[in-house]
Amino acid sequence: MPGFLLNSATDTLLKKDFDVYRGLQKPHPLMEKHGLGHLVPFAHEDFELWTKALQLGFRFDHEELNLIIGGGLDDVWFNTETEELHIVDYKSTATGLNKERTALKEITLEGNYKEGYKRQMDMYTWIMRNKGFKVSNKAYFVYVNGDQHFQDGMLENGGDNAKMIFDVQIMSYFVNTSWIEGVVHDLKKCLDSKTCPEHANEGFGPKGDKPCEYSKLFDGMREHDLM
Repeated sequence: MPGFLLNSATDTLLKKDFDVYRGLQKPHPLMEKHGLGHLVPFAHEDFELWTKALQLGFRFDHEELNLIIGGGLDDVWFNTETEELHIVDYKSTATGLNKERTALKEITLEGNYKEGYKRQMDMYTWIMRNKGFKVSNKAYFVYVNGDQHFQDGMLENGGDNAKMIFDVQIMSYFVNTSWIEGVVHDLKKCLDSKTCPEHANEGFGPKGDKPCEYSKLFDGMREHDLM
């Protein structure tokens, strides 16, 4: 099954935008427009490694539990006033219209599946702190919202090119890392257990009313006497 290729493309382009100002050690104009002129894209010798999700480039080695916990960052911003770091995640979507049908519907962080986005921010903040950095409780989402309602089309005249216009929102999120250490210990116990745990029959899907993928997998295996 193909991955989220368009989402990955917007992530790559956003990183290129912010990398220019990472080199300059100045705030991107978008940051200044949103009242974040005191922030600059963080420059660190390991930053490129941190962005490599498939290699767990951003990771914490939990020696007590013998676990490696990590993923890949999108960005980190440095606060020139507090000298703290802010974890940043890029997201892309395409919403409908607002009630007045005068603009694209505003993006929020509400919704069952977006709880996973928040947990990711919590976890990355926790990892960064365990790596010895001073990290703010405030994280940021940079959301690009593809406009399919107020554009006449996307094909460029006179060439084999097309473009899509995106609205951009920056949203802050206050992280909660208090749950992580306990969950990581529970995870270790589960991994070391000799019996398979029960799997959730709800709490997943856009509305939170679907079973987890492993629950469906094991139900199918039982149905066909494969376990």
